[in-house]
Amino acid sequence: MAGLPRRLGHAEEATLGEHLEELRGRLFVMLGSIAVGTVVAFVFNDHVLNWLNRPLPPYHHRLLTTGVAEPFTVTITVCIYAGFVLALPIVLWQLWLFFAPALDPAAERKVLGLALFALVLAAAGIAFGYWVLLPRAVHFLVHYDRQHFLILPRASSYYNFVVTVLVGIVLVFQTPLVVLGLVYLGVLSSRTLRRHRRMGYLVTAAVALALPGPDPVTTFLELLPMWLLFEGSIRLAWLVERRRAKVAPASATLGG
Repeated sequence: MAGLPRRLGHAEEATLGEHLEELRGRLFVMLGSIAVGTVVAFVFNDHVLNWLNRPLPPYHHRLLTTGVAEPFTVTITVCIYAGFVLALPIVLWQLWLFFAPALDPAAERKVLGLALFALVLAAAGIAFGYWVLLPRAVHFLVHYDRQHFLILPRASSYYNFVVTVLVGIVLVFQTPLVVLGLVYLGVLSSRTLRRHRRMGYLVTAAVALALPGPDPVTTFLELLPMWLLFEGSIRLAWLVERRRAKVAPASATLGG
């Protein structure tokens, strides 16, 4: 399309004004995609709200609102979040097109591979958070000390809880990507990770306690995948080191 910003070629020279013009165009595309995503989410807001309410017990599916305008404002807020999620691939792609010309083709392939890996991890995190973590955490919270409290979940508080838990678990599932980056930078090695495995478990436990989730059920369910991901990260670090060790002699031979 003629209206879309043109991607610069690798090492292509451009003035500051041309970079700013490209950035302005890409920001316009990103904001436009978020606006379109929000409109789509608003059109289907009934499906969006039903999807978010599913972890609740059946008798809590109609959430409490305490103001005349709150049903509308909460729905709009949820639709904006949903619109951003729908537009996220376009937003990330536009950012990538802006920064990619600064990378050589080999580095570009590596970054795209890492981005795909991060996307897979994020999808796994959302699936685990929605189908495993949220139902159990919500069930524990809405049934806690019912003999002393009249539990009427408020819409805004519940949706904020859902968002923070899902964002937290997505960040948790990025652990292998962080470890992989540190291994590439030479900060960590599989040998170091194995040697300090107990310390790694302690650090992951501290991170789980710091993540969103005010109850022990949420914290424990966040901690389990963190330990599994930590163990998987050790294996991943070993595979990366092994691959680099194979590539290094071949590069030295070609250089010679």
